[in-house]
Amino acid sequence: MKLYRARIPAIAANIIAELANGGDIEVEPENFAEAELDLVSIMEEYLRRDFQLRERVKEQMSISNVSYDQFGKWRSRLAEEWNHPTGDAVGKFLARQFIENFMISRFVEEVYTEDALLWRKTLDLLRSHDVDERALREEAVASIKNEREGTVDYEIAMQKAMRDVKKRKGLI
Repeated sequence: MKLYRARIPAIAANIIAELANGGDIEVEPENFAEAELDLVSIMEEYLRRDFQLRERVKEQMSISNVSYDQFGKWRSRLAEEWNHPTGDAVGKFLARQFIENFMISRFVEEVYTEDALLWRKTLDLLRSHDVDERALREEAVASIKNEREGTVDYEIAMQKAMRDVKKRKGLI
């Protein structure tokens, strides 16, 4: 799961609304915004740490004089050292963090649903906001014309096309 900063407020609002309306948690109407902000801060903290991880990987690769095509391997290794979730583990991590927050938050009056079921529901809600990166890439590739794949000009055009697609989809 990839988390986009632009989607964070919508994800938080959806999770609080769905769980409250479904009777899983009780949130007073005047506390909805604060309960949502709790989830926003959890997701923002995840992104901050993820940014730190990426920067550290780039730094270590530069020091070790490693080519950029090894970025994924280095990122995975460092993420494991930092105990930082990546890939499919991101949604599971965030769902766990949200539930822990519900238990201690002064803006969530009561939690009525068993932890395991609440975790599944929260994870499903998170996954409903997941973005199909492959579809974004295919749409970007389809928009590139007159550039041969594998060239520097193609890579530049691809970055621009991906940025345009993500902007159109409201991801950035």
